[in-house]
Formats: sequence, C-alpha cells, structure tokens
Amino acid sequence: LKYGCPNCEGIHDLPGRSAITVAPVPAQIIPKAIASSRLLAHLVTGKFVDAIPFYRQEGQLERLGVHIGRGTMCRWMVQLADACEPLMAVLRDEVRSGKVIHVDETTLQVLKEIGRSASALSYLWVFVGGTADKPAVEFVYQPTRRGSVAAEYLEGFEGAVLTDAYAGYEFLAALALVVHVLCWAHVRRNFHDVVKAAGSRHAIGGVAHEAMEKIRALYAVEARARELEMNPEQVRELRQAESKPMLERFRTWLEEKREAAPPRSLLGKALRYPLNHWPQLTCYLDHGDVAIDNNRAENAIRPVAVGRKNWLFAETPDGARASATLFSLVETAKANRIEPYQYLCCLFERLPLATTAEEYRALLPQHIDRGLLIPP
Repeated sequence: LKYGCPNCEGIHDLPGRSAITVAPVPAQIIPKAIASSRLLAHLVTGKFVDAIPFYRQEGQLERLGVHIGRGTMCRWMVQLADACEPLMAVLRDEVRSGKVIHVDETTLQVLKEIGRSASALSYLWVFVGGTADKPAVEFVYQPTRRGSVAAEYLEGFEGAVLTDAYAGYEFLAALALVVHVLCWAHVRRNFHDVVKAAGSRHAIGGVAHEAMEKIRALYAVEARARELEMNPEQVRELRQAESKPMLERFRTWLEEKREAAPPRSLLGKALRYPLNHWPQLTCYLDHGDVAIDNNRAENAIRPVAVGRKNWLFAETPDGARASATLFSLVETAKANRIEPYQYLCCLFERLPLATTAEEYRALLPQHIDRGLLIPP
C-alpha cells in the first residue's frame, strides 16, 4: 500500500508519479532485523565479555519493557558470525603475520552435534599472534582435541609456537621452521600444587617453595627487560647473561631433589616435569621476542572458562562457531586496548559496507580508525 499527496500527483514528467520519495534503507549487518547495531553490540558484550547468559539478558530486557526471546538472540549471534566470516579470514592472516603464536584449548559442551551424545566434550582452540603493537586473537571451534587442529592452523607458519606440554602438540618437533617453546607458568603451577597439598608439612613444602623462588628469579629478569623497554636482541643478551646461568644451576638442583622424591608423588612429578621438557623450556633464551610463558593464550581463553560456568553449553555447532567468532573479535579488541562495546557498535554499522579484503582489514580492532569508535 502506497500513500501520496493527491495535490502533488502528476507534477513530474511521468504521469501518476508521486513527488514523495522514500530514502533507501541503510545497510544492516542482519538484513531486515529489528535489532540496531548498538543492541546487537550490547547483547554480544553481555555474553562474551560479562558472561551473562541470554536467558538472564532476556529477563533484564523484560524489566525494561523490551521483549526479546533468548531464541531470537541466539539466531542473531549466528547471523552476526556469518556476516563476520570475511573478517575472520583476514584476522587469521593477522594472527599468522608475526613471529610468535601462542596456542591453547579448552572444553565446550555442544548439545546437538550429529553422531555425538549431548554430554560429549568439544573444544574451543585459541591462537594468539600478530605483532607486539597489533596483537590478534582467533578462536576456533572443533569437536576434537587432536593435534591435527593446531597442525592445520599452523601449516606453513615460520616462527615460535608456545604451548603447554599436551601430547597433541608433539607434531611441532618435526617442523623444521618452527621452534616449539613450553610454558614456565606450568612448571611453577606444579610446584604451587605441592605447596597447597603439603599444608603444614614443611619438609615437602620447603622444596616446592625453593623451586618457586628459583622460577620467580627467572621472571624477575623478564620484568626488568619490560621495565627497560628492551628490544628483542637486548632481551636475548640479558637472558644469556643472567637467566641461562640460573637455569643451569636450577637443572642441577632439580636432578638432586628428584633422587629423594617418590616418583609418583606430587613433588616427584613436579620435579620430573621440567627435566623431561628441558630443551623446550629453555629455548626461549635464544629468542628475545618469545615470552617465558604461554600466558597470552591463557589470558585470552580465560573468559571462555568464566562464561562456561554461567551459560554452561552451546546448543548447536552453529552456535559454537558463532561463539568462536565473537570471542575472537572481543578478545582482539581487548588485546588492542579497545572497549569491546564501542568497537562492536562501530563494526556492526560499517561491516555491511565493506567489500574488499583491505576494507575488512581496516575494520579489525588493531587497524580500525579509533576516531570512528562510537562513544558509550
């Protein structure tokens, strides 16, 4: 049904054409949806930054007189992820553009996976890379924890890869152009577990405490390098001068203490762990741009673990993939010191207008014009 002014009809060259025109509808990231960019950014931020499940957000909106069902919210997330797919292809190139990639994985329950029970565990993998001033984070959903997931992602990559000692990463040893580095935070964590378990038994706790002090000294070297804003070559020289002798003494100490510790005890396992992985734990000494631990990946993946306690699971594989995409954008924004809500508002408004790889790249958090960010 069209409405027009009868007094204005016929004033154009074409008979019967109205003088009233309708402005074209602005491009929307979800075509024909009632949700504005700011509402979508609010919902994404609520779940993927603040860990608020959609059923709680539904209740919050109800109290404001806004009726949006959680099923609608879930559909919007999948549609957002589909719209962001070209952006994710560019983000992967950004992750692989630097010399170092941090890798980790965590569990995710997906209820409706074909051929799998609802209680089966799937995984969100995280890959953190890019450059020091333009970090990039990508999450990948997979129903498996096999190392083939990381192998496919890292195919052709040249540089250092930081992981924990999970056996799925053993394929990295066979890659001639990759340096596999293990995480000293995991070494410290094992001794910390001994301290907690020992309680008042100071004889066992004493050895673990001493180990933690030795590891703390290694971290003190790293802290000094950051405070002095050293470049990678200066960091390498500092490590060779100070950390390397400490590690040589630490290895001798570990071997001595291992002889007196029951092999199956917590302390015995904590002492054996670094000795079993010594080459991968010490190769960071030769690479000034490589961190001493895998905390960048662990920090990026922690919001998934926090959120999982609240929203518990993903209902479908499409929902899990959408979660991976939206976590990627949020965590990359945070890594680049951008408020996620402001970034998402800007992204959701401008993404429908992008058509080329360069335009998509310009919308990534590490490249976006910060003058475009929408204030809260």
